[in-house]
Amino acid sequence: MTVVLEISGVSKRFGDNLANDNISLCLNEGEIVALLGENGAGKTTLMSILFGHYMPDAGRIVIHGRELPPGKPREAIRAGVGMVHQHFSLAPNLTVLENIMTGTQKPWAWRSETRAARKKLLAISDRFGLKVDPDARLGGLSVGEQQRVEILKALFNDARILILDEPTAVLTNIEAERLFSTLKEMANHGLSLIFISHKLDEVMAAADRIVVLRGGRMVAERRQSETTKSELAELMVGHRVSRPVREPSTPGAVVLEASGIAARVGGIDRLKDICFRLQEGEVLGIIGVSGNGQAPLAALLSGTLSRTGGDLFLFGKPVGNLNVDDVVAAQIGRIPEDRSSEGAIGEMSIWENTVLERLSAFSRRGLVDRDAGIAFAREIIDAFDVRGGGPQSRTRLLSGGNMQKLILGRNLHQRPRILIAAQPARGLDEGAVAAVHARILEARRQGTAVLLISEDLDEVIALADRIQAIVSGKLSPPVDAEHVDARRLGLMMAGDWNEPRSGAGHAL
Repeated sequence: MTVVLEISGVSKRFGDNLANDNISLCLNEGEIVALLGENGAGKTTLMSILFGHYMPDAGRIVIHGRELPPGKPREAIRAGVGMVHQHFSLAPNLTVLENIMTGTQKPWAWRSETRAARKKLLAISDRFGLKVDPDARLGGLSVGEQQRVEILKALFNDARILILDEPTAVLTNIEAERLFSTLKEMANHGLSLIFISHKLDEVMAAADRIVVLRGGRMVAERRQSETTKSELAELMVGHRVSRPVREPSTPGAVVLEASGIAARVGGIDRLKDICFRLQEGEVLGIIGVSGNGQAPLAALLSGTLSRTGGDLFLFGKPVGNLNVDDVVAAQIGRIPEDRSSEGAIGEMSIWENTVLERLSAFSRRGLVDRDAGIAFAREIIDAFDVRGGGPQSRTRLLSGGNMQKLILGRNLHQRPRILIAAQPARGLDEGAVAAVHARILEARRQGTAVLLISEDLDEVIALADRIQAIVSGKLSPPVDAEHVDARRLGLMMAGDWNEPRSGAGHAL
C-alpha cells in the first residue's frame, strides 16, 4: 500500500502537561484509521499539529514524501490535508456555497468564478453522496447537514487526507450511520482518513486500523479484524472497564413536582403541559429525540428560563419562576448539556470555575479566598480524576471529558439535594462514562434526587428508576425502568405511549 502520511517522533507539552510523547504513525492511501483514546489522551493535539494549528516541540510530519512545515495550516491545506473540527467553523448567515468559497475564493467574485465553484461543489457532492443545496442558508440546516458542509469544504480544497475530530459527537445514530457509509465511499475513491473517537462501536464498524493513545503516548496499534471492543477498552484506560450496576432502592419524599408546566422560547411554545414528580434517592430519566424540549426543560429547572404556565413545587411548597440564585440556595446541582458554553468559562482557571456558583462560601468581606478556592479545586481534581491541569490552569486546556468531570465534581462534592443532569456522559470515553455513572448512582444512594435528561437509551435504562419520554414539548406517563427495553423506549420517543401488549413496559 502507498504511504501518504508519516508522523515521526512528535511531542508537544503545554506547561506541565505532556500532551504528546514521541508519537509515530503512518497512514496509507484509501485507508481509514481510528485514533482512539480517553478524553485528554492527546488525540486532538496530535491532529492539530498535523493540520498546523500547533507547533510540535519535537518530531516531523511527511506527506507524500515531502516534509510539512510546522505550524502552518495553509501549507497543510496545500499538501492535501483537510480537517473537520468537532465544533464547526461556519457562518450561519451565509449560504452553503458562500461558506465553502470563504477562504478559498471571494463570494463576491466574478459570476464566472462563482459558477465554476458551484459546478465543482455539485460534482463533489454527487461523487461522494453528500447531497446539499448550495443556496441553502447554513443556519437553517440540521447539525448533520452542517457537518456535511464542513466535509465538502475540505474536499473542495482538494483534500486527499481528511481528519475528523469526534465526528459523531453531535449526530443522531442515523446521521452517524450515514456519515460512516460516506467515509467508506471516500476511502474507496482513494481518500485517506483519520477519525478521532472514543466510541468503541463506531471504531469497530468503520476503521481498517486502530491506533490507541493513552496519557499522550501511543500504546497500541491493531487491525480492526484482529481485536475486540473489550481489548480496546482495556488498552484505552490501562485496566478492565466495567459499568456500575443500579441497585434496588426505596425512594423517599417528593422533592420536585411539575404540573401543567408550559414555556416559550423565541415566541414558540417549547414546553406544553409538562407533568412529573421526582423523589429523594431516585433517578427519573427523560428521553427524547433532540429538539423536543429537553433543553428548555433543563433551562427552566436550572433557573435560566421562565415558565408561562403551570405549577412547580419544590420540597412540597409552590414556587414562582426560579432564578440561578434560587437554584443554588435550594442545593440543586446542574450539569448543563453544553459544558463549553454553559458549564464553564474557558479563560478562567479551574479553581475559579469550581467556586463560581458559590462565591459566598469562598468569600470574606467581599473578597474571594483564593487559597480556599484552590484547595477546594484540588479536592475535586483528586476525587474526580480530572486530568490535564492543576487548580490554576486555564479550564479551556482540559479535554471535553475532563471538563465534564470537573463540572460533575463541582456539583456533587457537596452533595446536592437535587441534581439536573443533561446529557452527562455525552462525548465521554468508556472509562469516563463508567466513572460518571458511578458518581450519579452514588448520589442516588446518598438520597440525591436525580433528573437525568439523555438521548442515550442504554444510559437511561442503566441509571433510571422511572422513565418518561418527551415529544414535541410534552411528557409521556412514566414507566418502570425494570420493565422496558430499548425497543419500547424507541416507540415512546416516537410518540407511542400506549401500554405494550407483551408486558415489555407499563405506565405507572
